[in-house]
Amino acid sequence: MPQPQLEVRWAETFDSFGSLSEPHFRALSQLIEAQVGIKLPPAKRFMLEGRLQKRVRALGLSSIGEYVDALFHEDQFEDELVHLIDVVTTNKTDFFREPAHFDFLRHTAIPELMKLRGGAGRVHGLKLWSAAASTGMEAYTMAIVLDDMVRSGLRAEFRILGTDISNPVLRMAQKAIYDIEALTPVPEPLAKRYFLRSRDPSRAECRVVPELRSRVNFQRMNLMDATYPVDRDVDVIFCRNVLIYFDKPTQRKVVTRLCSHLRPGGFLLVGHSESMVQSIVPGLKQVRPTIFTV
Repeated sequence: MPQPQLEVRWAETFDSFGSLSEPHFRALSQLIEAQVGIKLPPAKRFMLEGRLQKRVRALGLSSIGEYVDALFHEDQFEDELVHLIDVVTTNKTDFFREPAHFDFLRHTAIPELMKLRGGAGRVHGLKLWSAAASTGMEAYTMAIVLDDMVRSGLRAEFRILGTDISNPVLRMAQKAIYDIEALTPVPEPLAKRYFLRSRDPSRAECRVVPELRSRVNFQRMNLMDATYPVDRDVDVIFCRNVLIYFDKPTQRKVVTRLCSHLRPGGFLLVGHSESMVQSIVPGLKQVRPTIFTV
């Protein structure tokens, strides 16, 4: 990955110990937007400063200024960029978040896709993609819904892919261990069936059952990449609550690339604050305010 060329006069960038100077903030915000499409307005300067403090301490550096200088050093750029991205990305997620989407998946999307695939017999290879998977709760919720449908008579096999740019959250997703409180939105029968409670009473944790974990794979991927290492016959893509961080040209590129991986008749689901995507991507057909098909 080429190191970006930024017009920053480093002699002007040193503020007091631990603070993020305005020129440093501009340098980082330019880099972050170029790499992951996230725009950081000036109001985010102190938020970024607070998040960088922990990284500065972990590296044993004396100041954020020293951190930024080290970041743009050619020998360290590639490795540290991954950590910087982890610092700025937000990983809010829950099981059954925006539950109407999972109702749509159960009652509309999958039945319609089964018809398109000749659902009289058993359908092999239903593919679902959580494109901003975070700690995996969205992908595992998709798996819960599909497996519950199979138990109720759906004649299909399915696989789910979860992708995210953050390595730490992907490691959490692969482990599939969560606090018990995370199960609050999960209907009780499903919580009992699909989660194992820790036998240690001092650990209020649960883990997704192995049978479900085996159906979900995770890999690192940047939505800003020109191409995605994903099959082009995906049935359902969830990409929720991430497009809002992009400007309109970036939204258009990302949604267009996502839709190029959908099979005809497949569905794209976005967050409730992201229903504007139809107006910026020609050819999308709106099924519901946040649900589209190609």
